[in-house]
Amino acid sequence: MMKVFGANISSEVSDFLNQSLRAISSFELANSQLLEAFGIQDFFDNDEDLEILKEVISDNCNTLEEPDRAEYGDFQTNENLANKATLHLVSKGVSPEIVVEPTCGKGNFIVACLKNFPSITNIFGIEIYKPYVWETKFNIVGFYLSHPNLNKPKISVAHCNVFDFDFKQIEKEFSKKVLPSAEDLGGADILIIGNPPWVTNSKLGSLNSIGRQSANLPKKTNFKNHSGLDAMTGKGNFDIAESITLTMLNTFQKMKGHLLLLVKNSVIKNIVFDQTKNKYNIASIEKHCIDSKKEFNVSVEASLFYCKLNTKPEFDCTEFDFYDSVPYPSERIRERLKFGWLDAQNAARKFVSNIDTYIHTKQIDGECPFVWRQGLKHDCSSIMELDKAGGDPLNGHYVNGLHEEVELEDDLVYGLLKSSDLKNTVIDQTRKFTIVTQRKVGQETGYIKYEYPKTYQYLTAHQANFEARKSSIYNNKPLFSIFGIGDYSFKQYKVAISGLYKTFHFTLILPQAGKPVMLDDTCYLIGFDKIEFAVYALILLNSDTTKQFLQSVTFADAKRTFTKDVLMRIDLLKLAKTIDKQNLQTALNLLNEKYNLSLTLELWDNFLDEMTPVINGQIAMFA
Repeated sequence: MMKVFGANISSEVSDFLNQSLRAISSFELANSQLLEAFGIQDFFDNDEDLEILKEVISDNCNTLEEPDRAEYGDFQTNENLANKATLHLVSKGVSPEIVVEPTCGKGNFIVACLKNFPSITNIFGIEIYKPYVWETKFNIVGFYLSHPNLNKPKISVAHCNVFDFDFKQIEKEFSKKVLPSAEDLGGADILIIGNPPWVTNSKLGSLNSIGRQSANLPKKTNFKNHSGLDAMTGKGNFDIAESITLTMLNTFQKMKGHLLLLVKNSVIKNIVFDQTKNKYNIASIEKHCIDSKKEFNVSVEASLFYCKLNTKPEFDCTEFDFYDSVPYPSERIRERLKFGWLDAQNAARKFVSNIDTYIHTKQIDGECPFVWRQGLKHDCSSIMELDKAGGDPLNGHYVNGLHEEVELEDDLVYGLLKSSDLKNTVIDQTRKFTIVTQRKVGQETGYIKYEYPKTYQYLTAHQANFEARKSSIYNNKPLFSIFGIGDYSFKQYKVAISGLYKTFHFTLILPQAGKPVMLDDTCYLIGFDKIEFAVYALILLNSDTTKQFLQSVTFADAKRTFTKDVLMRIDLLKLAKTIDKQNLQTALNLLNEKYNLSLTLELWDNFLDEMTPVINGQIAMFA
């Protein structure tokens, strides 16, 4: 194997091109011959490319180290997986005339299509990385040298940013065109196939910021119409593959055909979730789970996303194990689960991760009478998060993340819990502490200078760390601002859960040294003034019914298993009215015994009253 233009080229292809092009000096003539021989249009862009290729392949000693492009989300589909994916489509009766691969890479999907779909008349591949454009062409030549009698469609491999390519021109040309194998006036049968980059727009943007070339980005738009704060704090960070997939659906949804793209699981979930809004003309939506470690040696949850185009919109997705369904379509295909929308056309529609199990706990799916909140956010952990120095909780001495020992007034220092700390059912001690500079978002912080001079001196000594915070939420805010702070943060009793860990377990958090304990922004919480109310909520949230419900509405491969949106769906009032009083008492007795509490059910009815909606609408107690 040698390299030319940074692309791998086999000795077979190199020898063939060396002999075929040796006497040709015009790139137009070379293109004409290669088009006739292999169906590849515009093989060379100019005479210079032709001469360079001829010179390199006549040398046979050109070797270049291929760059590692994994950081760009560039995980090339191996030949075996590409072949199995196309065979899977064959088992479904798919027989496309037009193939579009929006990011064709080295061309393994194109070659697999040539091998398994004899009906193809046109192929369009798009690739931003020029060495891959060449390698795709070389691989197509190599394929036909080994299979000279197979069908040779017109093949175009464009060197282009996928977001600049005019896909609508393909749709316009073929949507009404009846090709020889077409049986109706619905246009040519199209297949969109491929493996778009597994990377987010912020990752590619960060590569640009350090001087790395990364032009494969769409124009910056809030394409999901998130609110300002959501767009600034993460929801605006979308997957490039998702943007590409949506472009394909927008462009080709009204053409006969199919789509099969290898994407992260989160992309598939997002597309199904947004389907009630977008109403793409797609149906038979399927997710075929692959082993990314085996196929790409990366720990990413990814699957083949399949759907049929030009159909009445559907709103759920069936999940399969790809390796069970390929390559033996005649055997039983193991269906794992179905997720998506129930009653998609109704205002009361629900999005669930497991439709079958959801049915058993759907009665508690509603709106939580208490508002779930995220913990505080400061983005300056080396300064704001502290350990106690010397083990004495009363000496006012702390150690920060820079290993500096500092003396602070205790009034603004609170115990802090992170997701990894929420392991026990009840917690009353913390290993970490944090400085809380505000009681509500946007509060002026000038008071610290006069009321807490030691703390102010410490913060100003590290002002550069605060000014280096990248998030725009801190722009034009008071010095040392934090977010995720409010009256709810200072409730003495909290019930919380980690948003990151996949444990369906809630924790009761008690005050420490008479002060409420804070949680970081990876946690979600509801706060209470009465310990009884907190314990009642804890028992309900840790019940089997709640666990089964959450398992049917959360996704195990999500970056955050639990979110505010998910937790707000737990209708604690409905759940409380179904719980057996004896079971409630038993659970309370166990907590009393294990954690040395002495609580009763005397306030249970008061708890129910607090959760009951009033005439002017649902209340949000203790928010």
